Amino acid sequence: MTATIGSIATEATADLLKGVLFGGNFRQEHGSWRHLISTEPFRRPVDRTPDERLSLAYERLRILNSTLDGAAGTATDPRALAALHEWIGPVDPALTTVAGIHYNLFLGSLLDHDGDTRRDLSDFLRLRRIGTFLCTEVAHGNDAVAVETTATYDRARDGFVLHTPHSGAQKFMPNASPAGGPKTGLVAARLLADGADHGVFLFLVPLTDERRPLPGVRVRRLPARLGSPVDHCLTSFDQVFVEREALLGGEHGRVGDNGEFSSAMGNRRRRFLTSIGRVTVGKISMSACAVGAARATLAVAVRYGGHRYISGPRATQPVPVIAHRSHHGPLAEAMATVFAMSLLHRRALDRWEAQAGTGPGAATGRAEAERLVAVAKGWITWRARAVIVECRERCGAQALLENNGMADLVAGAEGVITAEGDNMAIHAKAAAEMLFAAAQTTPQASTPYAAPGDLSDPRFLGRLHAHVEDLWFARAGARMTGARNDGPLDRWNAASGPALRGVEAHAHRQAAEAYADAVAGLPEGPARDRLAELQRLFALRWVDRNSGDLLAAGRLTIDQVNALPDAVEGLIADVAGHLPTLIESFALPEEVLADWPIAGADYAAAYDDPEAAWQTAAGTEGER
Repeated sequence: MTATIGSIATEATADLLKGVLFGGNFRQEHGSWRHLISTEPFRRPVDRTPDERLSLAYERLRILNSTLDGAAGTATDPRALAALHEWIGPVDPALTTVAGIHYNLFLGSLLDHDGDTRRDLSDFLRLRRIGTFLCTEVAHGNDAVAVETTATYDRARDGFVLHTPHSGAQKFMPNASPAGGPKTGLVAARLLADGADHGVFLFLVPLTDERRPLPGVRVRRLPARLGSPVDHCLTSFDQVFVEREALLGGEHGRVGDNGEFSSAMGNRRRRFLTSIGRVTVGKISMSACAVGAARATLAVAVRYGGHRYISGPRATQPVPVIAHRSHHGPLAEAMATVFAMSLLHRRALDRWEAQAGTGPGAATGRAEAERLVAVAKGWITWRARAVIVECRERCGAQALLENNGMADLVAGAEGVITAEGDNMAIHAKAAAEMLFAAAQTTPQASTPYAAPGDLSDPRFLGRLHAHVEDLWFARAGARMTGARNDGPLDRWNAASGPALRGVEAHAHRQAAEAYADAVAGLPEGPARDRLAELQRLFALRWVDRNSGDLLAAGRLTIDQVNALPDAVEGLIADVAGHLPTLIESFALPEEVLADWPIAGADYAAAYDDPEAAWQTAAGTEGER
């Protein structure tokens, strides 16, 4: 086949946009994961029971592990973990769950705390034992610092006794059953020594052999969860003894050879947060998973819309359903959102990696990077759910069928919204931190607002984004100051509504800035034009939503507010005309897309009936 000039230009555009989405090191950072999901073991299973699909997830985990240069290297590399989730997530959400827990929360935590005790990790690196992470409890989720499982130091045996004191202290949700092979867990428990409570630490505890829980460990499967099958369980402990080395200690706390507890941190909350530091990388991974799932559903929806024909204005001229504004409009806006999600995800990942320094201001840098990771996780996963649901609707009843791939991803979006910190809780924490920081800022001398700029100027749109963020935090501060002084909770309740809107605005601003950087980084040409259209569509939709406040503040004119709907419509038409090229930049393997029938032009063939009358009639006609 000879490529035409047009097809070469399209490929070049898609390739440049692929670099925008995945960074400049696609082959090294993403290539192995992309190849893995295109191989035969990762083809979509047909007609398997939930238990069979769970077994398949663990089989695939072993295949994945066998492809790694080193499991320890993957576990300690946030970029590798993010890429794993980005590609595996759309293909097998159950595998993504168990892999993320094993490599990040379990292995990553062990390696982060390996300074005190050199452990033999070979069983976990080679998957002779699978790792899991037991932190939250029935009665303690986002307030995991209050978990009630205890680990009492026994001086006579020089170890710890783990115990679950009541029903509410059962560990909730981890994949702790023997499914997939023997399990070992990192258990968050309250360290008690000599009658003192030293706070919550992690303990390495064997949970099961190949068939059943170990003595003193009780594991019960939870009811079936929405989405892909994972062996989520309730787990409890009845006086389970582990050696002193089971404690994942460090500067935040350790029990020495003399049996005495020591810590460089006087604050028990800080000790706990240090113990579960891997949750931040988990948030990055959840964002990556959401980005990958949103891209996959959008790619399928665009392809299906292009080859699902319906009656046109004339009965003899059917048209693809995507030709209708009511169909391509939401997909064009979803495309602008998906690029924004991808760019914000990479911005948060880059910031987190860059905060590893130890010089002056390093702690502040880490706190800001961690907050951006949290804000991005909430915003990206919420946006992913909206995109996935929209794409599901655009594909109608076909997308409700499991074999077409979207049903699992709709449910999977709910999982990532809650995993590694419920979105509302982590955004509320970020809102409180940002509101406090705004209150500590010295007010600047007031300056008159500059005259409104041009809606086609990205710099002007960026200033509007910043103003919306400042506006909501100013409102939150005013409400907190004006609240009745009935206590901290009442003041926070008065401020939390606008403060949460401020966090949302902050996420939009960060995504818009990432868009601007990406556009500036491209050479003049079609790729830059396409990205600039997406950038403006994303920005103008947000400005449109906040146009009343911007008009009242003198940042927009009445004419500009009136012009916004037409400007948005023009950009939707521009983006819609290039949707096929834009989904090419997602780099999804054709093998994966072939697993979802509606992604192919011959999707109706998946429903053909070899024994139907039309088959018999065709055969009869051939014999005549």
